[in-house]
Amino acid sequence: MLSAVERKIEQFVADLNDKEVTALYIQLPQGKRLRAKLILKIAGSRLSVVKTAAVVEMIHAASLLHDDVIDDAFTRRNKPSINALYGNKTAIMFGDILYSKGFFELNNISPEVSKIVSNAVIQLSLGELKDVSLSKKINLDKEKYLEMIYQKTASLIEASAGAAAVLAGKSKDAYMTYGRNLGLAFQMIDDLLDITSDSETLGKPALHDFVEGKTTLPYIYLYEVLDEEGKRKLSSLHAKELNVEDQTWILQQMKEYKIIERSYAEAKVLIDEAIDLMNAHGEDALSGIAKEMIERDF
Repeated sequence: MLSAVERKIEQFVADLNDKEVTALYIQLPQGKRLRAKLILKIAGSRLSVVKTAAVVEMIHAASLLHDDVIDDAFTRRNKPSINALYGNKTAIMFGDILYSKGFFELNNISPEVSKIVSNAVIQLSLGELKDVSLSKKINLDKEKYLEMIYQKTASLIEASAGAAAVLAGKSKDAYMTYGRNLGLAFQMIDDLLDITSDSETLGKPALHDFVEGKTTLPYIYLYEVLDEEGKRKLSSLHAKELNVEDQTWILQQMKEYKIIERSYAEAKVLIDEAIDLMNAHGEDALSGIAKEMIERDF
């Protein structure tokens, strides 16, 4: 079924009748298509479902194009990013084209699906802005972090589940709660992988998030348990290039206070809640997608 989604995205891009856009699309890494998998699993493989999955993946790709520009990221899944290859202006405009085409195709699906997905894109954009603002100084407010990752990441996964439920004639509220939990947990695990994975696996330097000014959940928890001297040191390293000694100190503190385990446990609670909710609705098959969100290599 995923192959049908890929063909539909290619068709949407071909409809634009622009050789440059087609060439740029070929350069994009496909990723795991988790949002498309979720939509297909909930709603089946009718044409309207495939179109919705294709639109959501186009929107997700557009958000990553903009994200790479904002973060000055020059790789994406171990490949050169579009902004690295062709510059920021091209990456931004290519993202805008994918967004615009996605919104255009939403109008041909259903008003309710269009409203759900469009609202998620608003939230996504607000989350991106909030991420930039929070990166200006070390953020020690867990609620602000959770709000930001909900908007920036979870909102589109939530919308994917909700839109699929509408197309399948199911109760959207339960599915959107499921999607929200998946999205929050997915981002929490991504933030953990930035700390626990090596640079080759990540496709970017380890501890890159903190260097970029992002204070993710593990750093918030670490700050809480450090003594005053440790708090000052961690704050002083925020948004700075880290030498080997600084990296080692952060990783040792994370290990000593079991920060990774604590953060992972919080993500797992969200996944377990999502699985229980879907099991209660007879959707046992959705457990696999939930587990795929969290059972990634550390």
